Amino acid sequence: MATQIDREEFSALLKQGAAQLEISLSERQIEKLLDYLALLVKWNSVYNLTSVREPQQMVIQHLLDAMSALYAFKGAKKVLDVGTGGGLPGMVIAIWALEAEPQLQIHLIDTVKKKTAFLTQVKAELGLENVTVHSGHVEKLTSEESFDVITSRAFAELIDFVKLSGHLLEQDGSMIALKGKKPDEEIQRLPQEWKVEKVVPLTVPGMQAERHLVWMKRAL
Repeated sequence: MATQIDREEFSALLKQGAAQLEISLSERQIEKLLDYLALLVKWNSVYNLTSVREPQQMVIQHLLDAMSALYAFKGAKKVLDVGTGGGLPGMVIAIWALEAEPQLQIHLIDTVKKKTAFLTQVKAELGLENVTVHSGHVEKLTSEESFDVITSRAFAELIDFVKLSGHLLEQDGSMIALKGKKPDEEIQRLPQEWKVEKVVPLTVPGMQAERHLVWMKRAL
């Protein structure tokens, strides 16, 4: 890759984190995660994709943070990552799914064209045939098929997440939001037609901050 990162150091960090999260990653997956990191570092210097500047912190706060939620996507077939930004958690899901969940197709959407241009470049350079990139507002997205899982990380309050993207969810599908502190007030503001199935605390290797997964479904 054009951007130099300490691949040996970050490979060890990823492997250690994966072991703590009980995730099996092949050398090919590790290499692709490092390729993605190198592109993120390179483009971030020009396009400000993320406020995190240090590559080591990108590994912890972005890659390992997304990896901590991977178990939630086991068995999924078609996933939409709303407000994906620089591709989180979507690109990490895609790289993991290449071998772990080969049936999984992931769609990434963001309103910022420089971010979707970056994602398109990542898809091309890493050969991620399981990725589709959309540019625009999710509420205007129409899909021939609906999604069985819709996810977001730092996208919006839960009520906005379900209102803007809920029309794309399969009838029995799940909305999964990656959050920091347990969002009790946001949960209380959810419309009656949505219910929270569970809120699961996450432990991210190297991070002290609180992290939670919020699982939502339509109330029958």
